[in-house]
Amino acid sequence: MRLTRRVVSFFYNYLNQLTVIMEKTKKSGTVKFFNGKEIPLEMHKVRIVQSIKLVPIERRLEAIREAGFNTFLLGTKDIFLDMLTDSGTNAMSDEQLSKMFVADDAYAGSQSFVKFQKSVADVFGKNLILPVHQGRAAENIISQTFVRKGSVIPMNYHFTTTLAHIQLNGGTVVELYTPEAMVIKSTHPFKGNIDIARLEELIVKNGAENVPFIRMEASTNLIGGQPFSMENMKDVRKVADKYKIIIVLDASLIGENAYFIKQREAAYQDSSIGAILNEMCSLSDIVYFSGRKVSSSRGGAICTNSKDLFNKMKDLVPLYEGFLTYGGISIREIEAMTVGLYETLQEDVVGQSPSFIKYAVQELDKLGLPVIMPGGALGCHVEAQTFLPQIPQSEYPAGALVAAFYLISGVRGMERGTLSSIRDEQGNDIYAELELMRLAFPRRVFTLSQVEYLIDRLNWLYKNRDLVGGLKFVEEPPVLRFFTGRLDATSPWPEKLIAKFRADFGDSL
Repeated sequence: MRLTRRVVSFFYNYLNQLTVIMEKTKKSGTVKFFNGKEIPLEMHKVRIVQSIKLVPIERRLEAIREAGFNTFLLGTKDIFLDMLTDSGTNAMSDEQLSKMFVADDAYAGSQSFVKFQKSVADVFGKNLILPVHQGRAAENIISQTFVRKGSVIPMNYHFTTTLAHIQLNGGTVVELYTPEAMVIKSTHPFKGNIDIARLEELIVKNGAENVPFIRMEASTNLIGGQPFSMENMKDVRKVADKYKIIIVLDASLIGENAYFIKQREAAYQDSSIGAILNEMCSLSDIVYFSGRKVSSSRGGAICTNSKDLFNKMKDLVPLYEGFLTYGGISIREIEAMTVGLYETLQEDVVGQSPSFIKYAVQELDKLGLPVIMPGGALGCHVEAQTFLPQIPQSEYPAGALVAAFYLISGVRGMERGTLSSIRDEQGNDIYAELELMRLAFPRRVFTLSQVEYLIDRLNWLYKNRDLVGGLKFVEEPPVLRFFTGRLDATSPWPEKLIAKFRADFGDSL
């Protein structure tokens, strides 16, 4: 008996030591280049490809004019690298695709949903799940359930659809970001943190009864994909408990946030991605996510361990989405989402996009371009007001930069600035704190040569930035105008930019 215990103890200790060694190997990086360069290495191989084309710059001018200088309205036939978003554009794995063929495609009671329930419980630690067709559908249900006229919702930063849903239900969003969040180039590892002192001040000022929930976004989309720390979330939890307020976590980019916690927060360097994810979610009362981001599939969900919170929301799912076991999602996508959530636990998967972003940001910084640093999740963010100082915010410098960059490269980015903001009651633009061009890096989509092309063309545009002018609205929707609004150039600057491009590049596309 004693010998058996010794053997068991030996192997137990051996396995523990082996785990520590493996984690340290991961932490230090498994591949170094002999030439000393820091180059991201893809830990996947390409098995299915899709052809893309680079149309001539003259056609790109026609295309951007037809789109009203709004890259959302461009057709993919005119796009070379589509870096508009990572939402629904991540590359799916072979296992995800294969599982779609064995889906239990039933309206109610699908066994594919049972698998999905288990994956959410395993990854997020939440056992009560409400499926929805995507993240903004979750925001609609959460806002309709908890937000009332006069509600105040504090958060580390808003997202466009989040803001719209809260305002439509009579609430007000208050962003409580820390001062580091608005510093363009910084070494601060967690620029997505919420300001704890300001959070408590807001609750005391407005009354806890008027604060239905505190929202944390992992990672902050509109200010450079910047993460928050576990320490910061624990502090938010203490404040929430003190005033009996629930925490709602937008987990759409939680995998990358967990990756940054492991990379940047000393207490978690030896923790697994799965353990970090579970701890983050355990600090939240409600977790919702867009599967289009977190699981490289389509769909989304709201999850919780509170029956009371679950019951308050569940009747809205059949009303707006679909039955409780499919929620407006194709059952095949539920199978893919199930696999995708488990893949989020893999460091090679969640670290791929941040590693490419880090490479692009560092190379652009070496060239003197104004980029958000440190690199975050989701994409590379170029700061437009420094890039184009001649354009006032009233003429949408980030929108102009996005249009100009598409024109000279064929790369479609997204404006994240005043165009993505709203107007006040007097009809004046509410200027964004940051004017950003976001170049999204979907997981496992682009190659390093394509990233080098992006860097080269951005460098050229920066050298010729004085040629770029502003934009003005010609068609402006009242809500979420950046999706379908149309603009025009305030001067003939696009033609001048083309002329300089041809002078420098000749017949090159």
